[in-house]
Amino acid sequence: MNGHIFGGWILSQMDIAAGIAAGVRAKGPVATIAIDGMKFLRPILLGDLLSVYADVRRVGNTSLTIDVEVMVQRRGTMEEMVVTQGVFVFVAIGEDGRPRPVPKE
Repeated sequence: MNGHIFGGWILSQMDIAAGIAAGVRAKGPVATIAIDGMKFLRPILLGDLLSVYADVRRVGNTSLTIDVEVMVQRRGTMEEMVVTQGVFVFVAIGEDGRPRPVPKE
């Protein structure tokens, strides 16, 4: 509305990136069960080049905790900055739709 990207859209992109990282580590389907510590640090402006990075922080028996960071490169500059951070928690899902153990590696 003010030339900023809607936070809900950013949250969606972060969930997708975290889900990919969790699914690769879990070697199969996962589902988001929580979002912890979401921080919108700076606005994302129209024309910013957006990058979303996801790293596995912790692996439990059936759950995975994923750190997500969103960076932008402002249009017209080479300046990169962190704009959003969050922690997403996933559970590995079995064929029966219930939690399943995450493989040890």
